[in-house]
Amino acid sequence: MKLVLSTHNLTLTEAIENHVINKLEKLSRLQERAVAARVLLERDHARAPEQQFICSIRLGVRGPDLYAEDCESDLYAAIDKVVKKLEQQIRTRHNKLKARKHKQAAQTKRRRQEAAL
Repeated sequence: MKLVLSTHNLTLTEAIENHVINKLEKLSRLQERAVAARVLLERDHARAPEQQFICSIRLGVRGPDLYAEDCESDLYAAIDKVVKKLEQQIRTRHNKLKARKHKQAAQTKRRRQEAAL
């Protein structure tokens, strides 16, 4: 997976970079077809101290891209929450796909049974 990691008003340390990479590896295991990830980490001085760090991730997958954003007082907490939101989006997309396949299979089975009668 291609990773683009950018920061705004924030120095990127090796620890932060490793944390982001570890979290994205977890996402890539859930979504094998993830092509690219764009991570933006910012520190906004104008915001209240409770929401000073902003993390946003755009995950490039087949179909519409997945996007999540969160504001927290701790950068690591913001990264964790964004990854959790993306995990939920991946699971929702996967469940919809499975439900669609099961629905089509059930309709085909019903048509075959009605044709046999």
